[in-house]
Amino acid sequence: MPELTLDQGTIRYRDEGTGPTVVLIHGALVDGRLWDPVVERLRDRFRCVVPELPLGSHERPMPPGADLSPTGLAKLIADFVERLDLRDVTLVGNDTGGGLCQLLVTAAPERVGRLVLTNCDAFEDFPPAMVKPLVTFAKIPGALRAGLAPMRIRAARRLPIAYGLLSKRPIPGEVTDGWVLRALRDRGVMADLRQVLSGLDGKLLLDNAPRLTEFAKPVLIVWAGEDKIFKTSLAHRLAAVFPDARVEEVSDSYTFVSWDRPDRVAELIGAFAGQGQAAGSVAAGTSA
Repeated sequence: MPELTLDQGTIRYRDEGTGPTVVLIHGALVDGRLWDPVVERLRDRFRCVVPELPLGSHERPMPPGADLSPTGLAKLIADFVERLDLRDVTLVGNDTGGGLCQLLVTAAPERVGRLVLTNCDAFEDFPPAMVKPLVTFAKIPGALRAGLAPMRIRAARRLPIAYGLLSKRPIPGEVTDGWVLRALRDRGVMADLRQVLSGLDGKLLLDNAPRLTEFAKPVLIVWAGEDKIFKTSLAHRLAAVFPDARVEEVSDSYTFVSWDRPDRVAELIGAFAGQGQAAGSVAAGTSA
């Protein structure tokens, strides 16, 4: 994987395919492989760029003093897009990454042509209730490591307190190894994760929400209606704030729609990104 050194530190990224650019943003305690099934279905028509963000499953710790607050991370993504000179991108976010995308489009929207939000943090759910214990652990020395330690065992990762409520279908163990073991094995990665979790604050996205009205470009909200963590009501609240947004509901999926329903998600993102600015004029709809 290529690497890019920014003011905040060095990040790795995946860059595959040719065509209109789609930048895919993952959340906390996962890495870019969250988007692998979708990238496999889009790379024949789109340039898919997936940064490995310092959200707890990254390989290279950030240097001391790096700003890993939500606004700092949104700036990191914006700087990444600028340094690669990506233009008119379709920005796609999931989980924590969707919250960061909301901050980005209000602070540095110039290079974003379209926005796709899949099941993600929004409004006061930053983080959602399920993640709040981890935020508490992050503020107590040693507690976060102890809380994550059981996930060394692959079977434990399917428990509801782990990834069990995030995907309906098991994700390969070699993928989740990378998601949970890096922080447990590297003190620097664990320190980054603690900083990220400690910075999550529902007031931040709630205060940012009125500014989303300034993002007049097309927005597609792809939401799993069966999600146990991010309710469908969040999707419709988001759609009501953006000037040009529509919701597409996806059945038979939890939060990680990219793994549960990759064909449908790739179909929706591909049609939206391929239509360019005209995508915003497509009528709203609901689809299974």
